[in-house]
Amino acid sequence: MEWRDQGTVLSQRMHGETAAIIEVFTPDRGRYAGVVRGGASRRMAPVLQPGTRVDVEWRARLDEHLGTFRVEPLLARAALIMSDRTALAALNAVCALLIFTLPEREPHPRIHIASEALLDLLAAGGDWPASYLEWEMLLLEDLGFGLDLKQCAVTGDSDGLEYVSPRSGRAVSRDGAGEWAERLLPFPDPQFPARGLRTTGYFLEHRLAAALGRDHLPEARTRLLALLDKQQKDAGQ
Repeated sequence: MEWRDQGTVLSQRMHGETAAIIEVFTPDRGRYAGVVRGGASRRMAPVLQPGTRVDVEWRARLDEHLGTFRVEPLLARAALIMSDRTALAALNAVCALLIFTLPEREPHPRIHIASEALLDLLAAGGDWPASYLEWEMLLLEDLGFGLDLKQCAVTGDSDGLEYVSPRSGRAVSRDGAGEWAERLLPFPDPQFPARGLRTTGYFLEHRLAAALGRDHLPEARTRLLALLDKQQKDAGQ
């Protein structure tokens, strides 16, 4: 059994003294694991950092086996943003959430396209926080836990939307919230990504993670939110 594709390294761990096991996210195969012989060497270890775009060839005697990867690096994204602490935290959060949420060997083409675009934006030094918020919303939607933000669940109006119901995932307007406003989540506004991530984080943890039998999100995602919160406070927002 063998196949070849391009994808992004999501994780790397030692396997024996000289090899490594990596997980890659590809458009046609989804999240896939395999052994890289010599992956612990000085030459290969930097190539296998999370976020690196690679060309991979997977081989195994049987499809259900772990198999081995031959890896060629295409773009070392982490190396490009090493000096930007928050961007690096975002890259690690993307990789961690993909491992956390996606089943192995199941393609998710929409998530793959969006993930590659976001990781490329991070590597290019672009203005990425709003795009990251949109990526988490797409992740929820593609996995069956999407938010309904088109109109108020109470009044039916599409103007003045300021909240999201934690029970239904539907938008609520200022007028529709009334005395319940303090119990609602903030509307995901791209101008204030840290606030929006509190809402997507709620549904990632209390809906998606709960459905997966887990009780908390990856630490990488928590670190990212803390950094964005600090940036927002420093900017006086």
